Amino acid sequence: MTAGPQVPQREAPAPSGEAVPGDAATRGATPLRHACDPAASGDVPGTPAIPGTQADGRPRARLVGIDAARGVALVGMMAVHNYTATDEDGELSLAWSVAAGKSAALFALLAGVGIAFASGGRRRPTGRRWTAEAASLLVRALVIGAVGLLLGYVVPADLASVILPYYAVLFLLAVPVLSLSTRTLVGLAATVAVAMPLLSHVLRAGTELVDPVPNPTLGALVDDPLHALRELALTGVYPALPWMAYLCAGLAVGRALLTSRRTVLIIVLVGVGLAVAARTVSWLLLDVFGGRARLESVALQSMSQEEFAGFLREGASGVTPPDTPWWLATTLAHSSTPFDLAYTIGVGLVVVGVCILVGRVTTAPLRPLAAAGSMTLTLYSLHLLLLSSPDLPGGAWGFLLQSAVVVTFALVWSHHHARGPLEELVARLSGGARRAVENGRRPSGAGALPPA
Repeated sequence: MTAGPQVPQREAPAPSGEAVPGDAATRGATPLRHACDPAASGDVPGTPAIPGTQADGRPRARLVGIDAARGVALVGMMAVHNYTATDEDGELSLAWSVAAGKSAALFALLAGVGIAFASGGRRRPTGRRWTAEAASLLVRALVIGAVGLLLGYVVPADLASVILPYYAVLFLLAVPVLSLSTRTLVGLAATVAVAMPLLSHVLRAGTELVDPVPNPTLGALVDDPLHALRELALTGVYPALPWMAYLCAGLAVGRALLTSRRTVLIIVLVGVGLAVAARTVSWLLLDVFGGRARLESVALQSMSQEEFAGFLREGASGVTPPDTPWWLATTLAHSSTPFDLAYTIGVGLVVVGVCILVGRVTTAPLRPLAAAGSMTLTLYSLHLLLLSSPDLPGGAWGFLLQSAVVVTFALVWSHHHARGPLEELVARLSGGARRAVENGRRPSGAGALPPA
C-alpha cells in the first residue's frame, strides 16, 4: 500500500557493531525518513540505510525485515481485494481468513514504525526538530490524502476501500504524539483501543450502517466537510481515531532497540500474548457468559438470520452496528472493537518481529517482498488501478497477475532508483517543509508547507 498502504537508535552501542540513529557513531547524521521517503541501500534498493554498514557491506537486516513486513501487508490487501469473502461451500475463503482486517491493520502499525524511524528512532524529537518533523508530516499527510481522494473517483467502493485518506488523517494525528516516551505510547495505545470504540459506539447511537462505505473524494470533502471528516475519523472503513491505537503501538516499536534480538523476541511474544488474550476474553464474553445470545436477539430485530451469520463470518466495514454494546465484545475483521484492535495489533507485532528475525539470518527470501515494501504508496495505488480495470481478471488470476506486476515493477524500478515514483514526490515536498523549518525560515515555494 499504503501506503498504505525507517529505523531505531540511541546511546547504547547496537549489537554486532551496528550503528543506529542516535548512537555515538551516528550523532549528527540526518534522521531516517519515513517509508514513503526511503534512502538507497546496498541490498534491497529503496530500503532506507543507516549511516555505516556491516563489515561485509550488507545493509541492516532488520531494515529488510521492516520493508518485508510492508510487503506482506500489501500482498494481503491485494488478496482480500481480489478474492471473494466466501468459497463455493459458503465458508470464509482462505484469503479472507488469513488477511482480512489484519493487512490494513499491519499497514497502520507500520506507519507508526516508519514515523518513529523518520523522527529519530529512539531519540525523540524536541524543539525545532519536532517542529521540522511536524511540518514534514503535515505535508506528507496532504500529499497522501490527495492521492487517496483522487483514487476515490476511480475505485468503486464495492471493489476496494481506499485507505490513503484515512492514512493521511493518521499522519496528522501523529504530530502531537511524536515526542512521547515508549511507555507513554504503549499506555496511550491501550487507552485508545478501549476508549475510542466505546466513544464511537455512543456517538453513532441511532444511526444505520452504510455498506459499502463510499470511497472519499475531493468533491465529497468540499460538499460536506463535516460528514467527510466524521467518516474519516469515526464511521469509515478505517476510522482514524480508533486506529490511533495501531499508530501509537507502531511508534512504540519504532522507538525500541530493534538491533537487539532480545527486544525483537519480546515484541513477538507480546504480540502472541495480546492476540491470544483478545480472542480468549472475547470468547469468554460471547460464548461462556451469554453475550452471543444477547447480541443475536438484538441484531435480528434489524437484520435477517442470514445477514447476521454473514456479518459474523465476513466482518464489518469499519464499525459495528450501534444497537447493542455486545458488538464491542467481538473480534470481527474491520470492526474496530477493543478486541479487534488488540488482536490485530498482536498479529501485526508478530509479523513485524518475525520478518526482522528472518532478515537477521538471511535476506534473500525477503528480497521481493522488501522491494515491494519499500514503495508501497506507488504499488498500492497501482494495484487499485489494475483492480478497477474492466479489462483485467479478478479472483485468483487477478491476484497472481497484480502480484507479478507489482513485484516485478518494484525489483526493476528499485534497481535504478532509490525511491518509487510517488515516494519521490512525497519525499521532495515533505523534505522541503522539513528543511525550511530546520533552516529557521518560513516554508515557501515548491515543496514547502502551505501557509495556515
